[in-house]
Amino acid sequence: MSREQLTRLTGNGTGECGEKDCPNVYRTQRGTFVVQGDRCDAFAPAEGEGLVEIPEVVLREAVRVLGW
Repeated sequence: MSREQLTRLTGNGTGECGEKDCPNVYRTQRGTFVVQGDRCDAFAPAEGEGLVEIPEVVLREAVRVLGW
């Protein structure tokens, strides 16, 4: 899947990052989420998976955009 196929939920001019390309949450066409953030090495995830760390404000913004 390409970045163009994702709906950006955060970083759209609000929050601490504004329009910059920093931690963000995206929604896929399948209803799943892609999280962009700083790599986290707390443990080794399963093959094909990764860990990222995002600020709380980014997750709160995504929840607000979705109306949850």
